[in-house]
Amino acid sequence: MLTRRKTILGAAFAVLAGQARAAGTSAHDFVAAIYHAYIGKNGNGISLDGDRPVRRYFVASLADLIMKDQFEAARRSEVGVLDFDPFVDAQDWDIPAVSIAVRETGADKASATVKFKNSGKAQTVVLDLVKNKNEWQIANITWTPHDKANNLRALYGQ
Repeated sequence: MLTRRKTILGAAFAVLAGQARAAGTSAHDFVAAIYHAYIGKNGNGISLDGDRPVRRYFVASLADLIMKDQFEAARRSEVGVLDFDPFVDAQDWDIPAVSIAVRETGADKASATVKFKNSGKAQTVVLDLVKNKNEWQIANITWTPHDKANNLRALYGQ
């Protein structure tokens, strides 16, 4: 028979285990989970339609820019500034595999370089990552060619 003490202890252990799992998620695991959704013929990618998924993947300042653009575009019945998938720099994809290299760039900061072939064309995407409340989020995405004008924040004029 379960006692109230055992129930409370069990719940506490479950919460602590969940926190440990979240705290243990590496920057590499975060990026790998994103790109796993793009691999293979059935790779559907990640939908960024709506506030919740945008705020899950992007830091607040970048998420605000994306959501403002989506709102304004919908209000005008137009397509927003982001008219392609920022994770693969394309509207369509056929990606058989990805290579991910992550390096720390500071306290709770990292840079992930993702290399892949999309429909046979080599591409490199760099994600600037920030750890926020034990979860990794994207502060910016830079596409090939890697310059100051070819990134997500520049797309929004930031």
